[in-house]
Amino acid sequence: MLTYLFDYLQEFNFPGAGLFEYISFRAAMALITSLIVSMVFGKRLIGMLQKQQIGETVRDLGLEGQLAKQGTPTMGGLIILAAILIPTLLFAKLHNIYVITMLLATVWLGAIGFIDDYIKVFKKNKEGLAGRFKVVGQVGVGLIVGCILYFHPDVQVHKKVDSFHKLSQNEALVTDMHEDLEPEDNAKWVRTKDMTTTVPFVKDNEFNYNWLIGDWAGTYGWLLFIPVVIFIVIAVSNGANMTDGLDGLATGTSAIAGIALAILAYVSTNVKFADYLDVMYIPYAEELVIFISAFVGACIGFLWYNSFPAQVFMGDTGSLALGGIIAVFAISIRKELLIPILCGVFLIENLSVVMQVGWFKYTKKRYGEGRRIFKMAPLHHHYQKKGLHEAKIVSRFWIIAILLAVITIVTLKVR
Repeated sequence: MLTYLFDYLQEFNFPGAGLFEYISFRAAMALITSLIVSMVFGKRLIGMLQKQQIGETVRDLGLEGQLAKQGTPTMGGLIILAAILIPTLLFAKLHNIYVITMLLATVWLGAIGFIDDYIKVFKKNKEGLAGRFKVVGQVGVGLIVGCILYFHPDVQVHKKVDSFHKLSQNEALVTDMHEDLEPEDNAKWVRTKDMTTTVPFVKDNEFNYNWLIGDWAGTYGWLLFIPVVIFIVIAVSNGANMTDGLDGLATGTSAIAGIALAILAYVSTNVKFADYLDVMYIPYAEELVIFISAFVGACIGFLWYNSFPAQVFMGDTGSLALGGIIAVFAISIRKELLIPILCGVFLIENLSVVMQVGWFKYTKKRYGEGRRIFKMAPLHHHYQKKGLHEAKIVSRFWIIAILLAVITIVTLKVR
């Protein structure tokens, strides 16, 4: 909203109004505002939750220090949501379709998590919202996001191709957006609505979903793309939910992923960087940098209260939203195939549960007794059972997340 105000004030040569034209300035302001909102709003919310005796009910799983967390305020994901939404509403251009999509996904998934936490805390039902209803909610947001990204006219990419490239039915020559770039005799820019994405570590690393269905793509391409979006949203949001088991683990890992996504978004939505790095340019998506800056600030600000020993837990209100935001954001900047690398911690946490349950059922059926691969799943509890301190486990997972984030960024050039 402030962007529109200062655009108006700039007509009167108001001092400093021109700063709001720069993505870097608005992103920095969103980050700073998010940190302030997290710390100020967080303190008040924690006090309110304690006053209302809204605390975590801990099941005794035999983990060291587990029972000490009994009664710690939960539903702290509201802090994260406020710290994302307020700066985005203040500093982003709200008519932008990418911003609208991210706000919708954030509120929707946050609402699903809030309902789950509400049932656990106020209805005293430890199971919370039934799994099938969670999945229906996640499918719903995936369906809407997929439809927006596939059908909206502003969702497109510009690609630099060989000058002899023959334009397809879905492509058009770009002549009005790249005049400030140095001309190349053997290259030209084309605009396409195709759902092209990035394949890591591959030369000419662009993959078009429409290629899988050939001539039917123009009419039925959405039948392939939308289920892919739904699957990614469900997988990553549940991965973040699984990871949220130790103080600061999911929050810190999400912040690291957010920083990597911010870099990828900035270079993909800046035509000069896209030209230099020879990656797809995504017009109209530069406002996503403001959103992801607020996201990173929200995660780091929440760590003020969520780092060991935690003063508040995010609950499903936060974890489902964090994972869903990362998924939708990566799809929006055409980097969803990088998610297994970027969100490797989420992936291994998910896989550890699948492997544990699958192996237990298989061995019980075959040998009459269930056997386990890990001492406990998800994986972070396995290391707790081995005697590692919670803070050490979280620190090591963060280091792995940083390594994976760097590898993800390096894929811009290593291909």
